[in-house]
Formats: sequence, structure tokens, C-alpha cells
Amino acid sequence: MNKEEVKNHIVNWLNDYLEQSKTKGFVIGISGGIDSAVTSTLGALTGAPLLCVEMPIHQEQSQVDRALNHISFLKDNFKNVSSISTNLTPTFDSFTKAALNIDELKNEEQNHLALANVRARLRMTTLYYHAQINNYLVLGTGNKIEDFGIGFFTKYGDGGVDLSPIADLVKSEVYELGEYLGIIKSILTAPPTDGLWGDDRTDEDQIGASYAELEWAMETAEQGIIDFTKLSPRQQEVFQIYTNLNTINQHKMIPIPVCKIPDNIK
Repeated sequence: MNKEEVKNHIVNWLNDYLEQSKTKGFVIGISGGIDSAVTSTLGALTGAPLLCVEMPIHQEQSQVDRALNHISFLKDNFKNVSSISTNLTPTFDSFTKAALNIDELKNEEQNHLALANVRARLRMTTLYYHAQINNYLVLGTGNKIEDFGIGFFTKYGDGGVDLSPIADLVKSEVYELGEYLGIIKSILTAPPTDGLWGDDRTDEDQIGASYAELEWAMETAEQGIIDFTKLSPRQQEVFQIYTNLNTINQHKMIPIPVCKIPDNIK
């Protein structure tokens, strides 16, 4: 990957989109992870106003520290960057109390997953609040594996954005670009996590495979017919994980189905 050309291409793409949309700048949620760090740095490089929003919800302190350190890195290097911290923990707790349904709690695993997704949707709402009052665009932080491989994002949560600058880069390319951009070491070396659970579980803990393995599976799937007899037991397991997630999460990756009414009955 030609990192300089990729950087310039994305920055120019962002500036072109900003000009065409007649908006004034960008807003982005900063999580302390590599994807938001790289995306926000690319946004800062446009020279347009960039508002970084840190939104903890029962967050691990290490994640908060990485997010704040990255925001400081941006402010030290770019005059167009501003920031705000919004503690959404009380809002999340109020929602949890208001929405509590004893019957639904019988399925504890699904309840925990639903509340994890609520965190992402509260953050999306917060970002769009700031976007609307400032006439800004919301920058998405999803990479290619998450957005188009396994659908590892929350529908109308971190998937609710105006544009996606790094969604054509796989995770290893995001890290490569991040190192080139000078992203702080604590972010480059931290295990990837979506930060939705209030603990230290990683993406690999949730998915069951590393991003390197998922990149292999995505590339293999794109090649077409697979001869499973030539795959190792672990490769077979990873490919099955990738295939299953790609299948069940198609509803996130395709346009919303619209019921078309035949002209003869309208």
C-alpha cells in the first residue's frame, strides 16, 4: 500500500464531499481504538473544522485514557480540531431502568446484547445532535472487514454515519496507515475492542477469530469455490465463522427492503 497516496486520496475525497454537501466540517466519536484514531486524523488533515466527541458509558479507564490522549495529540498538531466529552453513563442507566422488562430478562444473553447496542445508538444520537447544530457531517469509523465482511457494527449505531473514509481498508491496512500517520503507540498496540460492554473483552473474544484470520477468510471467500480438504482445521473453523457472520448480518450490509406496490393496484 502506498500510504502517502492513500492518505492524500482519502483527505481529498473528504474535502470534495464536504464542498459538494455545502456543510462546514466533521464530527466523530473517539473511542480510543485504531479505527477512530486513523479516521479522525484523516479528518483533521482536511483543514476543515473537526469536532471530536468522547462519550464514555461505564467505560474501561484504559479506553478513556487512550481516547483523551489521542484527542490531545490531534489538538497539539491541528488548529482545526476541537473536542467535547459527554458522559452518557447516566443516560444509559436511565434508559435501562425505563426499558426494563422482567419477561424479556429471561433471555439474559439477548438482553445484554440489546443493551450493548443501545450504547452505540446513544452515541450516534449524540453525534448527530452536534452535527446538526454545527452543520457538520458524521464520520464513520468502520473498516472493510467490519462493514462488508462480517457486519461487526450496530445498525443505526456506529453504522449510522454520513460517510465512511476507511471502509475500503482492511484492519491491517488501517494499522499500517495509522503507524504512518503517527498515531500514539498505546492505540497501535491495544487489542481491538468495540467498547460496548463495560469490560475489557476484545473483538476477537466476541468474534472468535482475529482480524488477520478474517482478512484471510474474506479474501478466500472472494476467490469463489473453496476446497475444504486443503484447509487446516483452524482455517475451516475461521472460514465458517466468517461465512456465518456474513450471512446473518446481511441485513446490515444491504439497503433496507422496500415493499414495491404494483402500478395496477396503486
